[in-house]
Amino acid sequence: MTERIPTNLRTLLILEVIGRSDRALTATEINADIGLPKQTVHRLVSTLESEGFLIRDAHGKHFRPSRRLRLMGSGLLHASRFHIVRHQIMTKVAAQVGEAVNYAVPEETGMHYLDRIETNWPFRIQLPVGTNVPFHCTASGKCFMSTLSKKARHDFVNGLDLEKLTKRTHVTKESLLDDVAICAKRGYAIDNEEFMEGMLAIAVPVMDHRNRFVASLAFHGPVQRLSVTSMEQNKHVLLEAATTLQSALFIKDEE
Repeated sequence: MTERIPTNLRTLLILEVIGRSDRALTATEINADIGLPKQTVHRLVSTLESEGFLIRDAHGKHFRPSRRLRLMGSGLLHASRFHIVRHQIMTKVAAQVGEAVNYAVPEETGMHYLDRIETNWPFRIQLPVGTNVPFHCTASGKCFMSTLSKKARHDFVNGLDLEKLTKRTHVTKESLLDDVAICAKRGYAIDNEEFMEGMLAIAVPVMDHRNRFVASLAFHGPVQRLSVTSMEQNKHVLLEAATTLQSALFIKDEE
């Protein structure tokens, strides 16, 4: 019975339930998959929250992974064979498009560059691994938002600071939502000098086996070498790589 499972394993079961869900969960919803005594699951969830592994939503009843837990998950992927596979796929993309390729994941402060393949061009735009960039004016950020439901997208945009970084940055919720809706319809996002003057970027989503967003796969470069048209002509390279990543990184455990 679940009551006989050691406390540390019960905690792992809770984290597993949270990790499988595509939404925030209440303690009762978490326990539906575990079957622990009510007081026990509430105590363990509170402990995970106090230790920084879970955070509550705005209403205070639902829990979701915190930045600490997501970084731990990213670290496990980074240290595993999956990181090697991902890096090899990105290297192939970089060779085909001739520009820097990025793998970015969402965090509270923006899209976080988890992996990167640098271009060989001497003239390049430096955005190294560890960089965080805004959601509202980057291809990777708009790509992430395009995978959200319409309501979630509106709620998310309502919480953003639409800081104007260039003359092309979306500074109204309406224009940003219109752009993100286009991204959702066509399956990729474009940054047309919205984040940085003189830089263009294109991004596609990498999804897991449950069709949930995992990361944005993107390439970017200066306007001297790229145009929106030339990037769109190479979008198939990113889309094929995203499909390969989904197959390689999220294979179900063998029984």
